[in-house]
Amino acid sequence: MTESPRNRTTIAVAPNGGRKTKADHPALPLSAAELARAAAECLEAGAAMIHVHVRAADGSHLLDADAYREATTAIRVETRDRMIVQITSEAFGQYGPAAQRAVVREVRPQSASLALRELVPDDSEEKAFAELLSWMKAEHVVPQIILYTPEEAARLSDMMHRGLVPGDDIPVLYVLGRYTEKQMSEPADLLPFLAPGLPAFAHWSVCAFGARETACVTAAALLGGHMRVGFENNLWLPDSSMAASNAEIVAATAAAVTATGLQPGDTTAWLPNGW
Repeated sequence: MTESPRNRTTIAVAPNGGRKTKADHPALPLSAAELARAAAECLEAGAAMIHVHVRAADGSHLLDADAYREATTAIRVETRDRMIVQITSEAFGQYGPAAQRAVVREVRPQSASLALRELVPDDSEEKAFAELLSWMKAEHVVPQIILYTPEEAARLSDMMHRGLVPGDDIPVLYVLGRYTEKQMSEPADLLPFLAPGLPAFAHWSVCAFGARETACVTAAALLGGHMRVGFENNLWLPDSSMAASNAEIVAATAAAVTATGLQPGDTTAWLPNGW
């Protein structure tokens, strides 16, 4: 019997982020070679996509097309093109919307994450954001819109209704909690995003902070969502012991999902039509 896509959930790994260093965890991948090795390990553990940040020589956050190309090439070689490489356009307070849009256009990645609050901080950026999304669709660069609050989800839905967003099934990522010291997300943090009256997106994922990450993303999978896990937001396994690697977190997530009767799979269920 052919398995329904509804029974599959896509695991993405976010192995480094833009804040942590090897002082936080010695296995945090920073270089292109380290990212490639982590990607291959996470692929074997059950991840189908990798969310990549690149760093400057001093370890700080960087948006740079050449650095992204180097990391992407290394990952694709190491994984034999079996993993979607998603770059981030995250600003970290260092870049404005124009620079964020530019790096996506320069790299032309398979996928790029776009934080709505950063790319469209006010209405004056709506047109440029709409033009970027139209270009991404034409170039088959899959966006994932990062939403930190239910209000942002409602704002994105309004932009869709006004024709500023191409298509009606753009992937989104709900961030459960926020970037604070010792942040611990809980599965209940998902409920405000799924409350009656809020937009229902066809392709949605969740990321969470702290040792409850696995519980949060498993709850999302049971409700029809996908997931992003890894050292960017969490260094801990479900039993609160420190993970040895990103792959160990992915494996624990895959085991938890499988225990519910769902199946970690490729990006077939995550990818929207037409992108």
